[in-house]
Amino acid sequence: MKVIHIITLVAFLASLGSIICGLILDVDFTEKLVGFGVLGLFLVVFPLFSYYRWKGKDVKDYMLTKENLDKMRENQRENKY
Repeated sequence: MKVIHIITLVAFLASLGSIICGLILDVDFTEKLVGFGVLGLFLVVFPLFSYYRWKGKDVKDYMLTKENLDKMRENQRENKY
């Protein structure tokens, strides 16, 4: 496994554990546990996951440029018949 994959998995499990502990436990700082879990998901896990999945891919392939729109229209015409 790659290091970025392991770090993402550990951060996800820590965030999920924090959210679950915040919902289950009855302590003074339950809201903080849930909040830190959500922050961990959105500020750590999601960017790491996005970087891991998009690394090495060309962003222009996923943008709606004139060339890509023409390709989509051509594919629709071919699939219609």
